[in-house]
Amino acid sequence: MSTHIAAEAGQIAPRVLLPGDPLRAKFIAENFLENVQCYSSVRNMLGFTGTYKGKEVSVQGTGMGTPSQGIYVNELIQFYGAKRLIRVGTCGSIDPTLRLRDMVIVQAAATDSGMNHNRFGIHGILYPPVADFRLLREAVDASERLGYPARVCTTFSSDQFYDENGEEKDKLLLKYGVSCVEMECSELFTLGARFGVQALGILTVSDMIFEKEYCSAKEREQSFTRMMEVALETI
Repeated sequence: MSTHIAAEAGQIAPRVLLPGDPLRAKFIAENFLENVQCYSSVRNMLGFTGTYKGKEVSVQGTGMGTPSQGIYVNELIQFYGAKRLIRVGTCGSIDPTLRLRDMVIVQAAATDSGMNHNRFGIHGILYPPVADFRLLREAVDASERLGYPARVCTTFSSDQFYDENGEEKDKLLLKYGVSCVEMECSELFTLGARFGVQALGILTVSDMIFEKEYCSAKEREQSFTRMMEVALETI
C-alpha cells in the first residue's frame, strides 16, 4: 500500500484515467464503467476500478498542480504498476480560435514548474515534457471515429493559478504556438518518460482566459463527457 492511495495489490488496473477533480472520477466511474469498486478515499481523493467494454480501467483523482499530480502518478506507477495514464482535465484557452467546451489532445507541455527546475535546472537543462506518441495517435483516431472534433495542442503547465504576470506570459506563449493553460500535464509527461510508461493529456476548455468566460463547477465535473469517452476508447 502506498502513502496516499489505499488500494491493495491488484485493485488498480494498468490503465488509469487521471481527473484532477475526485468528483469527476466518481462521475466517470458511475456513468461509464461496469462492476465498479472504490479502492481508495484517502483525503477524499477518490479512486475506482471497473470495466469499460470488457477492459479493466481505473480512475484516480489527483488534485490540482504538479506537486499533487506527482504524488499520485509516482505511487500509481511505482506501487501499483500503472502502464498507460491519461489525464482527463480542464484547461483555459489563450487562443481565440479555441472556444469553451472544445476538446484538446495535448502533444507537449511548456512549464514554469519548480518540479522540473529542481530536476534539471542545476544542470542547465530545459527538459521538454511530451506525450506518448502511440497514445496521442490512438486518441486522435478515437476522436475521429466517435465524430468528436479535437485539437492537438501544446499546453502550458503553470505552477500558479493566480499569477500577477499571467497575462504577459500567456500572450508570449501564444506567439510560440501554445494554445491553452493548465497545471498538471508537464509532471505527468515527465514521469511517464522517467518510468518508461505511456502518458497523455486529453482536456476540455473550461474557460477563456482573455475573454473572461467560464464554465460552472458542475459543468466541469459532469458535462465534459466527450473527453471522457475519447480517453476510455484510447486507454
